[in-house]
Amino acid sequence: MNLTDRIASVTGAEVLRLVPAGGGSIAAAYRAEMCSGPALFVKTGAQHAGMFTAEAEGLRALAYTGEIRIPAVRHADEHLLVLELLPVTRPAGRARFFREFGARLARLHRHTAPSFGFPHDNFIGSTPQRNTVRSADWRSFYWEHRMLFQFRLAEKNRLAGPELAAAFHELERHLPSLIPSDGEPPALIHGDLWSGNYLCCEGDVPALIDPAAYYGHREAELGMTVLFGGFDAAFYEGYDEAYPLQKGWRERLDVYTLYHLLNHLNLFGAGYAGQVMENLRLLLRRR
Repeated sequence: MNLTDRIASVTGAEVLRLVPAGGGSIAAAYRAEMCSGPALFVKTGAQHAGMFTAEAEGLRALAYTGEIRIPAVRHADEHLLVLELLPVTRPAGRARFFREFGARLARLHRHTAPSFGFPHDNFIGSTPQRNTVRSADWRSFYWEHRMLFQFRLAEKNRLAGPELAAAFHELERHLPSLIPSDGEPPALIHGDLWSGNYLCCEGDVPALIDPAAYYGHREAELGMTVLFGGFDAAFYEGYDEAYPLQKGWRERLDVYTLYHLLNHLNLFGAGYAGQVMENLRLLLRRR
């Protein structure tokens, strides 16, 4: 069965045409224009079993809060993900959009759970992300199931040289000062919030796509937002007004960007080794 027939079989509507959509390197993406009804967004060709169903569960968890626009899941299986196609536009007022975006994300983060983790494992890009080993202690969860997982993968991929390995193990000794126990509850986070994973919909409504969702510390969410830019200062102002951040939050973001840099090292190779080392040196100077 070809792709158009598969889409028709799960949606009950015939496909007029498929238009390739820009996206990442994780899966093939298309705009499916339908003979009846609105167009849909389609992904196929997942690199790993379970990627699309895990993404769908993350989208549903975020959507359930009602705090921010999330594309509705029309269908998800091992081979095909069919989503609502959101009406994307440019913000009419950039500062106003980002302030609203920050406030809505803050309200999303007020949705909590008894422990850090998630009901199922998922993926950050195409890298597995372990969530089901729940923990009441954020520092140990973050080290064991985020940082150490990525580092061991880098070792396996022969991307962690002696200098990087030594700095990484030194970092572990200083985690109590870098990630203080602040008593914050687990927050539902998107998990991969860079500039390519938010949208502006009609009416300057912010939306989120491509989650790696779990219950984590909300500062971990903000750590990704500063890694590749694309977030206006008004975003952080709107967030802090809606859910005030704890003192020193900006300085702590570097320990959270490190997770994503390690992931990029594993996904895209040695070109990211320099940024990983620079981040490690910065954190060790602060200890």
